[in-house]
Amino acid sequence: MLATLSFDDKELIHLCNSLADKDADLKVIIESYGYPPYWKRALHVETLVQIILEQQVSLASAKATFLQLKKKIGKFTPEKLLALSDEDFRAAYFSKQKTSYTRNLATAVVTGEINLCLLANESDDIIRTKLTKIKGIGNWTADVFLMMVLSRKNVFPFGDIALVNSLKHIKKLPKETSREEMEWIVEQWAPYKTIAAFMLWWAYIQRKNIKL
Repeated sequence: MLATLSFDDKELIHLCNSLADKDADLKVIIESYGYPPYWKRALHVETLVQIILEQQVSLASAKATFLQLKKKIGKFTPEKLLALSDEDFRAAYFSKQKTSYTRNLATAVVTGEINLCLLANESDDIIRTKLTKIKGIGNWTADVFLMMVLSRKNVFPFGDIALVNSLKHIKKLPKETSREEMEWIVEQWAPYKTIAAFMLWWAYIQRKNIKL
C-alpha cells in the first residue's frame, strides 16, 4: 500500500506528461524548460540536518554551512552532532537557532523518539506529525523530507516561497491571491501534487537562472 504513495525516476516523465495533459500551464513548463530532475536524497540524519539548514536561506548558503560541518565531523552520526560544542557549530557558520534545532534532531534519534527507517513506512500524516514534534522541524521541513527523501507523490509545501511564487507566475495570479485560492488550484493536481511542485520548482530555477 505505501509503495503506491511513492514514485521513482522511471515514473517521473510519465507523471509529468499526465499532469500536462490535464493542465495547459504545466504543459508550457515542459515545452519551455523540459522535465524537472528527479530530486532524491538519502534517508539519513545528515539529510534532515541539511534540510534544517535550508530553512529560510538560499540553497548556496545552506550548502556552504553543511559542507563546513561535514569537514568538521566527517561521517555523520547523531552522537557526533551532540558532541559538538557551541563554538564548533559557530565555526561551521551555524546560527544559535539552527544549532539548537540540529541538537534537538540528534537527541530525538539517539533517544529513539525518531527512527528514520521505521518512519519511512508510515503514512504522510503520521510522518509529518512525528517530525514536527521535534522543535525546529516545521511543516516545510517535513514536506521536503516527504518529497525528496521518501518520494511521496502528493505533497505541496505552501511554506516554500519560491514554489508559491512559481505557482503565481505560471497561473498568472495576483500577488494578493489567498492561500485558499491556491489550495484549490493545487488540489486539481492530486494525487500527484509533488510532481507538479517539482515542475514549478524547475520552472522557477530556469526562469531565475539559478545554478544548482
